[in-house]
Amino acid sequence: MLNQDANQEFEKLLNILREKYPNEDLDMVKLAYEFAANAHQGQKRKSGNDYIIHPIITAKFLAELKMDIATIIAGLLHDVPEDTAVTIEDIKKNFGKEVATLVAGITKLGALKYRGIERYAENLRRMFVAMSNDIRIIIIKFADRIHNLKTLEYLPPEKQLRIATESLEIYAPIADRLGIGKIKGELEDLSFKYVHPADYKWIMEILPKKYKAKERYLEKVKKRVAKKLLESSITLENISIHGRTKHLYSLYKKLIRPHINRDLSKIYDLIALRIIVPTVADCYSALGVLHNLYRPMPGRVKDYIAQPKPNGYQSLHTTVFTESGEIVEFQIRTIDMHEAAEFGIAAHWNYKENKGSINKKNTKWIEELVKWQKQIQDNEQFLHDIKLDIFQNRIFVFTPKGDVIDLPETSTPIDFAYHVHSSIGNQCVGAKVNDHLVSLDSKLKSGDIVEIITDKNRKKPGMDWLESAKTTMAKNKIRSALNKSRNPIQNIRSYKKSSER
Repeated sequence: MLNQDANQEFEKLLNILREKYPNEDLDMVKLAYEFAANAHQGQKRKSGNDYIIHPIITAKFLAELKMDIATIIAGLLHDVPEDTAVTIEDIKKNFGKEVATLVAGITKLGALKYRGIERYAENLRRMFVAMSNDIRIIIIKFADRIHNLKTLEYLPPEKQLRIATESLEIYAPIADRLGIGKIKGELEDLSFKYVHPADYKWIMEILPKKYKAKERYLEKVKKRVAKKLLESSITLENISIHGRTKHLYSLYKKLIRPHINRDLSKIYDLIALRIIVPTVADCYSALGVLHNLYRPMPGRVKDYIAQPKPNGYQSLHTTVFTESGEIVEFQIRTIDMHEAAEFGIAAHWNYKENKGSINKKNTKWIEELVKWQKQIQDNEQFLHDIKLDIFQNRIFVFTPKGDVIDLPETSTPIDFAYHVHSSIGNQCVGAKVNDHLVSLDSKLKSGDIVEIITDKNRKKPGMDWLESAKTTMAKNKIRSALNKSRNPIQNIRSYKKSSER
């Protein structure tokens, strides 16, 4: 017999699906719920709730992301093979190959835990392979992890810290790379209070008063801006202006920067006003309206529409001085840009006809990751490299033609050169950043325009470039080029030296 609480939660899921997929047959979703409920019969979570509540809430989150029906069914079934006697083959017989493949992918990720470096690294490797096979697997894992974080209070402290740290260091950066702002923000904020409890308490004490004062003032600004936009040529019925509160962990990371030094008054985007308009042309028109109304802050106007962030994010950002001297940030975007910013790669499943039509540029890094992880046999080295290359903060720099290159924030012109192409790296003799000559070990920053000076007569990199390069990709390409240029005896000596280190 199905639990009443579970039935109520499942009805909420069906209501979301009826709203978002009015023409979809939901019979298979109902069957999946009954199948999962029977399989988990008698199982309880640490909270005391019936286990079936967890997969329902996981599926609800996927439905709110507007994922396809197969993914939502897989969300309902994702723990069945791991925690019950039901097999993947049973799921395949009842729900088809696509759902079974997704559930199998999630089942393989079930053991991703901090239990020794070897086991942890091997599970991470499996996760990246699963992501490269079908990106929906990691999105189901995100939904599963978010509900687990929401019920973390029922677990022992050491387990709370382990799960929260893993979410903050591994899952949130992956969500960021996939452009899923909604998931990244939730993962970070839910983990924050367990990983940095003292700082979380401090922020929660100072924030409410600041928010209330800011919200009252922004309401006045909002009305004034809305009036001016209505007087412009922008399509009136589709204009939307609303406040966006900064995520707690994102705020914390800004506050601990040396130049801010925990001074909340230096955070200008604590609450930003977001303007959603119908077209790209309207975005620029709205920016003009704002700048006629308020004086923009120098250096704070950013055009991520003409030059999107590497994860696909698009928006216009401007920070202005209002008539009373207050500083306010605005974000201006279209409805499509807003959907993409919130849901990232998941937005590709919003409509049935778009299923699978993912921009390969946004997931190329996953394919590259799978390739080079095969080259790194040592698991300790692998963990070091992925934290350096994949899970740290990213910057985006530009080629002279305006192409965006996505790199870790410690990168140098050498990393940039090898990221563009191996031959550009090997023939590099110098670099210009923003039209100024710089050394090859200079640290790049977001927004830099980087030009690599090459010499076709140069055939190999310098040995000291291994110190200048910060990314694993660049270092591997440098080593490969140096090894090819040596004779066999030199290679043997070099191998012995690197083994002794």
